[in-house]
Amino acid sequence: MTARRCALIVAVSAAIGFALVAAIWVPWHPVPGGAPGAVRPDSVFTAEQIGRGEDYAAWARRWSLLSLVINVAVASVLGFSRWGAALMTRLPGRWWAKIVLGVLALSLVGRLATLPCSVMLQRHRLANGLSTQSWVGYARDVATSEAITVVTTSLALLVLLGVARRWTRTWPAIAAGLVAALVVLGSFVYPLVVEPLFNDFRPLPDGELRSDIFALADQEDVRIDDVLVADASRRTTTLNAYVSGFGGTRRVVVYDNLVESLPRDEALSVVAHELAHAGHGDVLIGTALGGLGGATGVGFLAVLVTAGSGRRRTSMADPRVVPLVLALSVWATLAASPLQSAISRQIETRADVVALTTTQDPDAFIAMQRTLALRSLADPTPPPWLQWWWGSHPTTLERVALARTL
Repeated sequence: MTARRCALIVAVSAAIGFALVAAIWVPWHPVPGGAPGAVRPDSVFTAEQIGRGEDYAAWARRWSLLSLVINVAVASVLGFSRWGAALMTRLPGRWWAKIVLGVLALSLVGRLATLPCSVMLQRHRLANGLSTQSWVGYARDVATSEAITVVTTSLALLVLLGVARRWTRTWPAIAAGLVAALVVLGSFVYPLVVEPLFNDFRPLPDGELRSDIFALADQEDVRIDDVLVADASRRTTTLNAYVSGFGGTRRVVVYDNLVESLPRDEALSVVAHELAHAGHGDVLIGTALGGLGGATGVGFLAVLVTAGSGRRRTSMADPRVVPLVLALSVWATLAASPLQSAISRQIETRADVVALTTTQDPDAFIAMQRTLALRSLADPTPPPWLQWWWGSHPTTLERVALARTL
């Protein structure tokens, strides 16, 4: 079997596996009778609140989209021209050292190119009271994020090229399996290794809220050992909660400012939503889809690389392929965003349905959604194409409509 044929089999098999998991486990119809249409903005917010949210979001979108364009452009120039390969050739050391140094150099180029946009976006957050972070803290977070990116990207590429150098014909299948395994491992260790780099966590203190949360968990038939509070207020004024990890690392986390500023019934509505994610194994579903998506990506990457195997610079065994792989990854991520967002919105909608059914308190849910939107200066009516491409959650107006319907 040739490497190209193996790559085609891997790409098609993993894509079919992704489609099957998505078809079976993703709740494509989470609302009984169908999701209602969004309510009118003026039925939830005042004209002043709508205007402020739209103004903030418009400028935030400009800086974010400009950063995206720059990132794609830089990755494409380095990956699809001779410049990236020439850079890799000049790096010292053995093949594995060239990969790590190449990822570091290319990542820094991309980060420096987009840094002005990131700084302007942070200034925008500060000017509108959404960030409480000092510039020193901001710089520390940027450096930490960049270090994590370099480490994880280097690890993935070391696996890809190492396997390609060892198994010249079957490397696409072996590499796809290893990349999928890395995704699963990453989902398991992320709460233990990465999250503590950005926040400190403490158990939610004993009290009425803690007791009510455990009662909610019993209602949703979710086993939890603890609920953690993150010290997010040292970075942001926005309110949030999330669930991450699975198995022994599964955790429900709420921001400290959410606990301190939301009334108890609204805080319980947030927690009920997060418990729904845990109860339905949404992190596990996302991990399975991520692993299969990664394997699919490796398969199609191998198809492209083996198609040009006559040119030395596109051989997967050659470190000079690193800029090309990174550029293709950027474009693949961009192209896959609408599907990822669609899946995420369905899962989030199901969690909303469960929260509303469990708490039987639509008024608290609506009040909570309104507060979250106001605190984050969310645009009540984002451009449809933007919501379709990157909207990971239903809009506030859609979620309010759901609460008024159920």
